[in-house]
Amino acid sequence: MIKTFLIFLSFTISLLASQQIILVVADDFQTPKAKLLCYEDAKQVFETIEINLGTNGLAWGLGEVELTQKADEPRKYEGDKKSPAGVFKLTDIYGYSKDTNFSMPYLYASEELICVDESDSLFYNQIIQKRGDEKSFEYMKRKDNQYKLGIVVAHNKNATPNRGSCIFLHIKKSQEASTAGCSAMRLDEIEKISAWLEKKKNPILIQIPKSSSKEIVELYPQLKKSELLQEED
Repeated sequence: MIKTFLIFLSFTISLLASQQIILVVADDFQTPKAKLLCYEDAKQVFETIEINLGTNGLAWGLGEVELTQKADEPRKYEGDKKSPAGVFKLTDIYGYSKDTNFSMPYLYASEELICVDESDSLFYNQIIQKRGDEKSFEYMKRKDNQYKLGIVVAHNKNATPNRGSCIFLHIKKSQEASTAGCSAMRLDEIEKISAWLEKKKNPILIQIPKSSSKEIVELYPQLKKSELLQEED
């Protein structure tokens, strides 16, 4: 029991001490729009990026840190067209190019690479090579190029049934187009972020409604000066 607790404590300390943070803040749970800033330690790296969220806004997802969730606030479920709110590890970059020099693990989006969104599948919420018996999935190589380059968000990493799958940071379909539950930006913006990310710096995504700003500052004091987390007068 003590050993398990120490492993958990060590993991939590490592997560909270992440050197690279992508911070996404929306005005509330309903809006399909948000602002994104990147931080390395306490330093802002890029200018503010305007992103698109799920069509129905945000809902509490299953992440690494359990933030305060009020009873009347939405929870993330499969097919709800909401982007997950919470704190999530960023695990991989994926794209259509075979040759890359990213400092993150890279998944080549071949014609056979899929992400399974079938809740009762053994491969639910996993990116795998197509086997042929999957009932519901999405191809990682799309004709609309929204997945030409993207970042894998480790939401619902334990594959809890019906709690949402296949969450990415990817390319906008158009300037105003919301998503089915991911977070989307322009190609040049995601190229910049992908080139910046480094696995050894334990990158995470913090994606929240504005109402959770105070709690995030308490957990991540290096973000206390972030313009996205300042309380309104």
